[in-house]
Amino acid sequence: MNTSSAPAHTAARTVLVVEDEASLASTLSYNLRKNGFNVVSASDGLEGLQVARRDRPDVIVLDLMLPKMDGLEVCRRIRADSDVPILMLTAKSEEFDKVVGLEMGADDYLTKPFSMRELMARVRALLRRAGGREAVDDASKITIGEIVLDLRGRSVHRAGREVLLKPKEFDLLFFIAKNAGQVFSREQLLENVWGYDFFGGSRTVDVHIRWLREKLEETPAQPRHILTVRGVGYKFVK
Repeated sequence: MNTSSAPAHTAARTVLVVEDEASLASTLSYNLRKNGFNVVSASDGLEGLQVARRDRPDVIVLDLMLPKMDGLEVCRRIRADSDVPILMLTAKSEEFDKVVGLEMGADDYLTKPFSMRELMARVRALLRRAGGREAVDDASKITIGEIVLDLRGRSVHRAGREVLLKPKEFDLLFFIAKNAGQVFSREQLLENVWGYDFFGGSRTVDVHIRWLREKLEETPAQPRHILTVRGVGYKFVK
């Protein structure tokens, strides 16, 4: 593992690079440091998981195909106890791979080959969105039937029991619940929940809506609150 620190006068964010291809790992680390980031690195999935838990980086750049433990499994295990933004690198461009990665908890994807400029843009976008999540400090609650959203605690309860949501699931639920009755297209949801600079596709919204229905609706296949408006998008009804 290699570690580098920015000058003391900068409040640099730390990026963990988990990449087994030595030349790419070196290029990524060099460019990240050049752009003011601290960098820690790992050359296999198991080491990457250990470094993530030990160093608590601000963002993780994670290759999909890794020795000892693949990127999907690393992502899944990190998500069990951390909300750190994860940018997954993959040589595969099939939609199936992206959906699987999304379900494991990745926040964004970059398909090889890519430019360093694009990688920097995505890392910064992930950090901005993570900062936006932390800024939510509204102490009010939204109650819809047996569902209660606590905005300050970022928690959700259904029929008195807590429902564990991923950060972006909560953000999406909060947005559509506070705008109950309004129909939003997938593109509008991407812009308002993920940010205008999110690089993923509209399939991201569909996957998160499915997750919310499975966790909150009594009959997910026949939802009462999170509805599909055919040809348009989604809306939340009380």
